[in-house]
Amino acid sequence: MHGLGNDFVVIDAINQAVVLTAQSIKELADRHYGVGFDQLLVVKQTTGDADFRYVIYNADGSEVSQCGNGARCFALFVRQKGLTDKRTITVETGAGELVLNINEQNDVTVDMGEPQFLPEKIPLLAEREQPTYSVDIANNAIEFSALSMGNPHAVIQVDSLDSAPVGAVGAAMESHDIFPQRANIGFSQTINPSNIALRVYERGAGETLACGSGACAAVVAGIERGELHSPVTVQLTGEKLSIAWQGRGHPVIMAGAATFVFDGMIEL
Repeated sequence: MHGLGNDFVVIDAINQAVVLTAQSIKELADRHYGVGFDQLLVVKQTTGDADFRYVIYNADGSEVSQCGNGARCFALFVRQKGLTDKRTITVETGAGELVLNINEQNDVTVDMGEPQFLPEKIPLLAEREQPTYSVDIANNAIEFSALSMGNPHAVIQVDSLDSAPVGAVGAAMESHDIFPQRANIGFSQTINPSNIALRVYERGAGETLACGSGACAAVVAGIERGELHSPVTVQLTGEKLSIAWQGRGHPVIMAGAATFVFDGMIEL
């Protein structure tokens, strides 16, 4: 499946026994010898009151807590596979409970929860919360906003995405010591107060065609700076997302499409 080009392998671990290791995940993620994906989504039975639980792995085998584009794919997957007939689904994740709403056109709206700004919540090695932070990359001071959308994000404001050093700066910042759990690095270009363009270097995956939680983080950072007004259309390398946020104390609402590519079987 993919959400705006951010692609996933989704596995039903309710109706079959699934044992995954970091090595088997890496093999599945190999686009030449495996299947290929940015993230692996595993659908599981919940242990609480939610309808489902889902676990997310990066292509390098590491587990993460949140994935906005993956959440939309998850919602369509469980309906198409007959695991539920609901159009409003609650999902238990490592970042808390998500509420997914599927409309008649099969677009999905996701309540992504409230953004977190305290450094210890991101996590970010900083003494106190600040509007922006700075880190030295190759003797250049890179200024960025930082927040958590259930996963850590840094957002860098750029004049042009075409010339933004996404590969070099993204790779250096993603694993910088300032982020104890690494981070997703967004490069955001403001077009007008209701539209931005975005590229994201995702932790454990590199640059992807789209990042749902990254789009949420970029919009939140722009609204906090006073440059954006909700709702905001985010143009990603793939397609577009609509992000709404009414300010601190409110959840971020993301709306967009999800798409099936193919089904298959593989022996691990």
